[in-house]
Amino acid sequence: MSEIEDLHSRIMAAMDRVARGLEGLDAAGGADVDALQQALEDEKTANAQLTERVRVLSERQEDALTEAQSKAAEAEERLKAFDLELQRLRRANAQLTEACEALRAANAEGVGEPHLINTAMKAELEALRAARAAEIAEADEIIAALTPLLETPQAETEEAS
Repeated sequence: MSEIEDLHSRIMAAMDRVARGLEGLDAAGGADVDALQQALEDEKTANAQLTERVRVLSERQEDALTEAQSKAAEAEERLKAFDLELQRLRRANAQLTEACEALRAANAEGVGEPHLINTAMKAELEALRAARAAEIAEADEIIAALTPLLETPQAETEEAS
């Protein structure tokens, strides 16, 4: 981008020199006025082309920035969902641990409590569900990370065709 700006400033300086030279030649009645005016027009055309290139590059940069920001927001949302699933898994595992300890204590006393067995089974089912949800969230994150990598070679192949 700075190279284009440098070229732009050089062209503008050259145009100023040409314009000053034309003013001096007009006053002196020089014969090369037409050639210098043509050179000035050529420089103006080149300047317009460079200005258009700068505008296109700026638009591309803005588009790329917008796309990067949207991808970052999507990644943040996926990470939040993954974090929620991990928290759910931790809570379910803590409940399972408590239920198993209570069941062990009841068995040590020789008292088989059906409600403790039921609670332990519910906690274990919840832990399994939470583990599965966390695995799904993790798989979704992996797929989201790999999808752009897989799409890039396809896009290059299509452009080459």
